[in-house]
Amino acid sequence: MAAVDIASFVADLKDHVVDHGLHVHDERHFIESYSLRQTWEIDLHPDGACEGPLDLHVALEVDPRVLLSFEDALLELPDREVPEQQFLLPLIFTWLLPPLAQAPDFLVLATDLAGIGGMDLPIEVSAIDSIPSVTDESQRSLSLTARYEVSLNRILLAEEHLCDVLDRCHAVCAYLLDRAPVWLGEL
Repeated sequence: MAAVDIASFVADLKDHVVDHGLHVHDERHFIESYSLRQTWEIDLHPDGACEGPLDLHVALEVDPRVLLSFEDALLELPDREVPEQQFLLPLIFTWLLPPLAQAPDFLVLATDLAGIGGMDLPIEVSAIDSIPSVTDESQRSLSLTARYEVSLNRILLAEEHLCDVLDRCHAVCAYLLDRAPVWLGEL
Protein backbone atom coordinates (compact mmCIF):
# COMPACT_ATOMS: atom_id res chain seq x y z
CA MET A 1 0.00 0.00 0.00
CA ALA A 2 1.30 3.47 -0.90
CA ALA A 3 2.38 5.78 1.90
CA VAL A 4 0.84 8.81 0.20
CA ASP A 5 -2.59 8.71 -1.45
CA ILE A 6 -2.04 10.91 -4.51
CA ALA A 7 -5.55 10.23 -5.84
CA SER A 8 -7.08 11.63 -2.64
CA PHE A 9 -4.77 14.65 -2.79
CA VAL A 10 -5.93 15.39 -6.35
CA ALA A 11 -9.58 14.90 -5.36
CA ASP A 12 -9.11 17.32 -2.46
CA LEU A 13 -7.37 19.75 -4.82
CA LYS A 14 -10.39 19.68 -7.16
CA ASP A 15 -12.69 20.46 -4.23
CA HIS A 16 -10.32 23.16 -2.99
CA VAL A 17 -10.10 25.10 -6.27
CA VAL A 18 -13.83 25.78 -6.05
CA ASP A 19 -13.23 27.68 -2.79
CA HIS A 20 -10.77 29.89 -4.69
CA GLY A 21 -13.10 30.96 -7.50
CA LEU A 22 -12.29 28.29 -10.06
CA HIS A 23 -14.56 25.77 -11.77
CA VAL A 24 -13.47 22.23 -12.75
CA HIS A 25 -14.38 21.26 -16.32
CA ASP A 26 -12.48 18.07 -16.93
CA GLU A 27 -9.90 15.75 -15.44
CA ARG A 28 -7.58 13.04 -16.68
CA HIS A 29 -5.18 10.53 -15.18
CA PHE A 30 -2.41 9.03 -17.28
CA ILE A 31 -0.07 6.19 -16.33
CA GLU A 32 2.93 5.45 -18.50
CA SER A 33 3.08 1.67 -18.71
CA TYR A 34 6.86 1.30 -18.89
CA SER A 35 8.09 3.76 -16.25
CA LEU A 36 4.87 3.97 -14.19
CA ARG A 37 5.17 7.78 -14.30
CA GLN A 38 1.76 9.33 -13.67
CA THR A 39 0.18 12.63 -14.63
CA TRP A 40 -3.01 13.97 -13.10
CA GLU A 41 -4.56 16.77 -15.17
CA ILE A 42 -7.40 19.15 -14.32
CA ASP A 43 -8.97 21.69 -16.70
CA LEU A 44 -10.28 24.78 -14.92
CA HIS A 45 -11.92 28.11 -15.65
CA PRO A 46 -12.49 31.07 -13.38
CA ASP A 47 -16.10 31.28 -12.17
CA GLY A 48 -18.08 33.36 -14.60
CA ALA A 49 -15.68 32.71 -17.49
CA CYS A 50 -16.74 29.22 -18.52
CA GLU A 51 -17.52 30.48 -22.02
CA GLY A 52 -13.90 31.55 -22.44
CA PRO A 53 -11.61 32.97 -23.53
CA LEU A 54 -9.26 31.73 -20.79
CA ASP A 55 -8.31 28.14 -20.00
CA LEU A 56 -6.31 27.06 -16.96
CA HIS A 57 -4.72 23.63 -17.05
CA VAL A 58 -3.21 22.07 -13.90
CA ALA A 59 -0.97 18.99 -14.04
CA LEU A 60 0.59 17.04 -11.18
CA GLU A 61 3.49 14.93 -12.41
CA VAL A 62 4.29 11.91 -10.24
CA ASP A 63 7.72 10.40 -10.74
CA PRO A 64 7.62 6.86 -9.29
CA ARG A 65 11.28 7.15 -8.22
CA VAL A 66 10.42 10.10 -5.96
CA LEU A 67 7.40 8.26 -4.54
CA LEU A 68 9.43 5.08 -3.89
CA SER A 69 12.32 7.04 -2.36
CA PHE A 70 9.87 8.73 -0.02
CA GLU A 71 8.36 5.39 0.99
CA ASP A 72 11.85 3.92 1.58
CA ALA A 73 12.76 6.89 3.77
CA LEU A 74 9.54 6.44 5.74
CA LEU A 75 10.26 2.75 6.34
CA GLU A 76 13.61 3.63 7.93
CA LEU A 77 11.97 5.89 10.53
CA PRO A 78 9.96 5.07 13.64
CA ASP A 79 6.17 5.23 13.30
CA ARG A 80 4.58 8.65 12.88
CA GLU A 81 7.81 10.36 11.89
CA VAL A 82 8.37 12.03 8.53
CA PRO A 83 11.73 12.28 6.71
CA GLU A 84 13.55 15.58 7.07
CA GLN A 85 14.48 15.57 3.40
CA GLN A 86 11.78 17.11 1.23
CA PHE A 87 10.38 14.90 -1.52
CA LEU A 88 8.82 17.11 -4.18
CA LEU A 89 6.50 16.67 -7.14
CA PRO A 90 5.87 19.42 -9.73
CA LEU A 91 2.42 20.99 -9.94
CA ILE A 92 2.29 22.87 -13.24
CA PHE A 93 -0.23 25.62 -14.02
CA THR A 94 -0.75 26.65 -17.66
CA TRP A 95 -2.98 29.52 -18.78
CA LEU A 96 -3.99 29.67 -22.45
CA LEU A 97 -5.72 32.32 -24.53
CA PRO A 98 -6.92 31.98 -28.15
CA PRO A 99 -5.00 33.69 -30.96
CA LEU A 100 -4.54 37.39 -30.24
CA ALA A 101 -5.49 40.17 -32.64
CA GLN A 102 -3.31 42.65 -30.74
CA ALA A 103 -0.49 41.10 -28.73
CA PRO A 104 0.57 42.81 -25.51
CA ASP A 105 4.09 43.95 -24.72
CA PHE A 106 5.46 40.68 -23.32
CA LEU A 107 8.06 42.33 -21.11
CA VAL A 108 5.38 44.47 -19.44
CA LEU A 109 3.13 41.41 -19.14
CA ALA A 110 5.91 39.31 -17.59
CA THR A 111 6.71 42.12 -15.14
CA ASP A 112 3.06 42.55 -14.12
CA LEU A 113 2.63 38.80 -13.66
CA ALA A 114 5.83 38.57 -11.61
CA GLY A 115 4.17 40.91 -9.14
CA ILE A 116 1.09 38.68 -8.98
CA GLY A 117 2.86 35.31 -8.84
CA GLY A 118 5.60 36.48 -6.51
CA MET A 119 8.58 34.36 -5.55
CA ASP A 120 6.44 31.30 -4.76
CA LEU A 121 4.78 31.12 -8.17
CA PRO A 122 7.09 32.48 -10.89
CA ILE A 123 5.23 32.75 -14.18
CA GLU A 124 6.86 32.19 -17.57
CA VAL A 125 5.33 34.13 -20.47
CA SER A 126 5.61 32.71 -23.98
CA ALA A 127 4.00 33.32 -27.33
CA ILE A 128 3.62 31.07 -30.33
CA ASP A 129 3.19 32.31 -33.88
CA SER A 130 1.41 29.85 -36.14
CA ILE A 131 0.27 29.95 -39.74
CA PRO A 132 -2.91 27.87 -40.25
CA SER A 133 -2.39 27.67 -44.03
CA VAL A 134 -0.04 29.22 -46.55
CA THR A 135 -2.51 31.98 -47.51
CA ASP A 136 -3.40 32.92 -43.90
CA GLU A 137 -1.70 35.52 -41.77
CA SER A 138 0.22 34.35 -38.76
CA GLN A 139 -1.66 34.05 -35.48
CA ARG A 140 -0.05 34.74 -32.13
CA SER A 141 -1.17 32.74 -29.11
CA LEU A 142 -0.22 33.49 -25.51
CA SER A 143 0.77 30.84 -22.98
CA LEU A 144 1.70 31.32 -19.34
CA THR A 145 3.27 28.60 -17.22
CA ALA A 146 3.97 28.44 -13.50
CA ARG A 147 5.53 25.62 -11.54
CA TYR A 148 5.02 24.89 -7.86
CA GLU A 149 6.72 22.07 -5.99
CA VAL A 150 4.30 19.98 -3.89
CA SER A 151 5.85 18.26 -0.86
CA LEU A 152 5.06 14.59 -0.23
CA ASN A 153 6.01 15.23 3.39
CA ARG A 154 3.29 17.90 3.67
CA ILE A 155 0.75 15.77 1.79
CA LEU A 156 1.33 12.90 4.22
CA LEU A 157 0.82 15.25 7.18
CA ALA A 158 -2.23 16.86 5.48
CA GLU A 159 -0.45 20.24 5.56
CA GLU A 160 -0.22 20.94 1.79
CA HIS A 161 -3.17 23.32 1.45
CA LEU A 162 -2.14 25.47 -1.56
CA CYS A 163 -4.43 28.39 -0.55
CA ASP A 164 -1.87 31.07 -1.42
CA VAL A 165 -0.99 29.40 -4.72
CA LEU A 166 -4.64 29.08 -5.74
CA ASP A 167 -5.34 32.70 -4.76
CA ARG A 168 -2.43 33.77 -6.95
CA CYS A 169 -3.73 31.61 -9.82
CA HIS A 170 -7.12 33.25 -9.53
CA ALA A 171 -5.48 36.69 -9.51
CA VAL A 172 -3.62 35.80 -12.72
CA CYS A 173 -6.95 34.70 -14.25
CA ALA A 174 -8.57 38.01 -13.25
CA TYR A 175 -5.63 39.98 -14.70
CA LEU A 176 -5.82 38.10 -18.02
CA LEU A 177 -9.61 38.29 -18.28
CA ASP A 178 -9.50 42.03 -17.65
CA ARG A 179 -7.09 42.56 -20.56
CA ALA A 180 -8.24 39.81 -22.94
CA PRO A 181 -10.90 41.84 -24.78
CA VAL A 182 -8.26 44.32 -25.99
CA TRP A 183 -5.79 41.58 -26.93
CA LEU A 184 -8.48 39.59 -28.76
CA GLY A 185 -9.65 42.68 -30.70
CA GLU A 186 -13.11 42.73 -29.09
CA LEU A 187 -12.76 46.39 -28.00
